[in-house]
Amino acid sequence: MINPFCILPSLEDLLFYTIAEGQEKIPAHKFTTALKATGLLTGDPRLKECMEMLKVTMKTTSDGALDRHLFKKCVQSNIVLLTQAFRKKFVIPDFKSFTSHIDQIYESAKSLSGGQVADYIPQLAKFSSNLWGVALCTVDGQRYTAGETKVPFCLQSCVKPLKYAIAVHDHGTEYVHRFIGKEPSGLRFNKLFLNEEDKPHNPMVNAGAIVCTSLLKQGVSNAEKFDYVMNFMNKLAGNEYVGFSNATFQSERLSGDRNFAIGYYLKEKKCFPEGTDMISILDLYFQLCSIEVTCESASVMAATLANGGFCPITGERVLNPEAVRDTLSLMHSCGMYDFSGQFAFHVGLPAKSGVSGGILLVVPNVMGIMCWSPPLDKLGNSVRGIQFCTDLVQLCNFHNYDNLRHFAKKLDPRREGGDQRQQNLEPLDYTSLQKELALTDNVWKKVCPSETDEDNSTTVVYRKESVAERN
Repeated sequence: MINPFCILPSLEDLLFYTIAEGQEKIPAHKFTTALKATGLLTGDPRLKECMEMLKVTMKTTSDGALDRHLFKKCVQSNIVLLTQAFRKKFVIPDFKSFTSHIDQIYESAKSLSGGQVADYIPQLAKFSSNLWGVALCTVDGQRYTAGETKVPFCLQSCVKPLKYAIAVHDHGTEYVHRFIGKEPSGLRFNKLFLNEEDKPHNPMVNAGAIVCTSLLKQGVSNAEKFDYVMNFMNKLAGNEYVGFSNATFQSERLSGDRNFAIGYYLKEKKCFPEGTDMISILDLYFQLCSIEVTCESASVMAATLANGGFCPITGERVLNPEAVRDTLSLMHSCGMYDFSGQFAFHVGLPAKSGVSGGILLVVPNVMGIMCWSPPLDKLGNSVRGIQFCTDLVQLCNFHNYDNLRHFAKKLDPRREGGDQRQQNLEPLDYTSLQKELALTDNVWKKVCPSETDEDNSTTVVYRKESVAERN
């Protein structure tokens, strides 16, 4: 006879009893609410099978609740991810607590009223100064939003690090930097000025971004180049919203005299690869600036950079490590216009701003954030976005040079309770995980004879075992 206490509960059963809290059924809304508290969205592509099965199952139940057998059918295809989520094995374990801080920082920045909406590109002037949104995505795909995060807006200069990353991914660092430098210019982003080698100073100023555009998919038409970049953008965003504003493109082209001047200066100085059609490249440059995102989709782009080139919500490798490292390095030193040095000093994180009001912020190995609010300061950065980034780093030890061992005054969201260190995540091992869970207080041990389920598996009934009983 088999000792019933030797049968380890399945991960599905453990998850059911964790969420059910002693009840025989789990209402579907309770499951999705508990899921959201971990940071996972029901629309996460990694949970597609689970959500589809849940939808089908709900049509067969009269009370909208799941018993253990129905719950198992719904979650079994995504059980590893769900187990990680509910066991707080994600990079931000206390996600609900962390997002309460995000709400406070968001509301604090919302009260700011300074700055002016950019009007030198007429299409940008149409946006309301009251718009303010923040979205984040962690390297484990935990998501959170506050404010107007579904409103499409153009990337503008926030596209510069992304197309530089594509160029390095395709050609390698050495080739790209034959044409573009790596130093901050110390000058306005649209100056007609090159370094002593007659190269643009870096890819984050207009001159460098125009040359970088000429390195993308050389030898094909602009239509093919644009499709190629859009395909990358979609992958970076985990196939979330990426669009194009033709009105902004036309507006930029008509008001782009300075960029045409820069283009001709670059052509005179032979900054482009041989055979480059400068006018065609400027058209593509304006088009790429006019790519649309939302805060939500752009946060996934930033998280892909934070995650070493792997998109957190699809698991797809989009960029190689070299491209990500070099992109983050230049964002850190050159990404915030003439405020780059101060931003690096006070915030200490790679970021890129754009005149549409976006700030693409990367916390390496932790998360990506997109802040968006159209009013800009005198240097062209979002007033609310700068405040949000500054407050975030004052609260959390995300600054690149915060010492994790000795800087105890700051919150570390990567530790459970903001205090205890989290171990590096390893791939889940079913057997060791089951054994580990079987020794905790909220494990349910088998206490009744076996029965046969509808699917011919063994029914196991559990009850909670106290520490005293175990000892």
